[in-house]
Amino acid sequence: MSEQIIYLNALNRISFLGPVRIGALIRSCGSARSAWMAPLSQLEGIPELKGLPEKLLDERRQIDPEAEWNRLLHFNVSCLTPDSLTYPSLLRQIAHPPPILYTYGHWIENTAAVAIVGSRRCTVYGLETARRLAGELASCGITVVSGLALGVDTAAHQGALAAGGHTVAVLGCGLDRCYPPANAGLLKEIRASGLVLTEFPLDARPLPGHFPQRNRIISGLTLGTVVVEAPLKSGALITANIALEQNREVFAVPGPVSSPYSRGCHKLLKEGARLVESCADILDELSMIPEVNVPAQAEKGIRCTEPEEKLLQAIPYQPLHIDDLIALSGLGAERMASLLLELELKGLIRQLPGKYFSRF
Repeated sequence: MSEQIIYLNALNRISFLGPVRIGALIRSCGSARSAWMAPLSQLEGIPELKGLPEKLLDERRQIDPEAEWNRLLHFNVSCLTPDSLTYPSLLRQIAHPPPILYTYGHWIENTAAVAIVGSRRCTVYGLETARRLAGELASCGITVVSGLALGVDTAAHQGALAAGGHTVAVLGCGLDRCYPPANAGLLKEIRASGLVLTEFPLDARPLPGHFPQRNRIISGLTLGTVVVEAPLKSGALITANIALEQNREVFAVPGPVSSPYSRGCHKLLKEGARLVESCADILDELSMIPEVNVPAQAEKGIRCTEPEEKLLQAIPYQPLHIDDLIALSGLGAERMASLLLELELKGLIRQLPGKYFSRF
């Protein structure tokens, strides 16, 4: 491993140094090692460090570059810099790319990637839409990128994994932490078959200010960002706006006009985002694959009786109460319960709390 990356990691551990200041230090001093060794007089000549050189020296005295590097080795963390052959090429193109990335897993170069993001607080419709879109994209060989947050992000990662595809989780903390803790199991799955990455060093906590910074990586890794559900004030909208600044495509999934969780998506659609109903809309806009072949039930080996098929067509993709299904179908309660059970056992519908049902 190059000596420079050891000092780059050390610089990245200084609390107030980010991509802009680290870049200025290296340009001024010639290398990460020289930047680490720079005396006060040299640091005072760097405009981006105005008022900070003495603070930098104070923090620098408390950091042992070799010891910090050994900690990374202990945690089996890999590091990438923009000079690395395996550093994601699209990420190199953004303004102020991360000077160092900490990773578990591997980035598949020359494979297209799409981000799927949305609200932590979301509806069943949002969760199922995110899973479905991620699964379709993954089935087409597209890498699905998201932020491991609860809600839409979690569903996107799960959908890609369920389809046997590749997914990337971008964290707003160090790799020695899992945030949110509830996603520890999911994080382990992603580490095993996909990629977990962050620009934050070990010990970095999931501070609120880290997430907008994290979002620029989510959009920067990808050709486009899909917003599934988002209120008007949402981190997902921040990601979408950053994607536009990075000259990447933005997509939005429409929702019920009465839902506050869809207002952010509708705002994006009014502003020109591409409306997404299926994976085909995404791939068509990106000029990649003309359409997605989603197998019909018969092609999946699932056979339905005529009454089951008729009822299946009446069940929407958003939750509907059993009483409404009975009213729509004209079936009796006992017959309805029997058919719903058969469809659920065949994996074509799911039952939700309160006797609500929805189609996959």
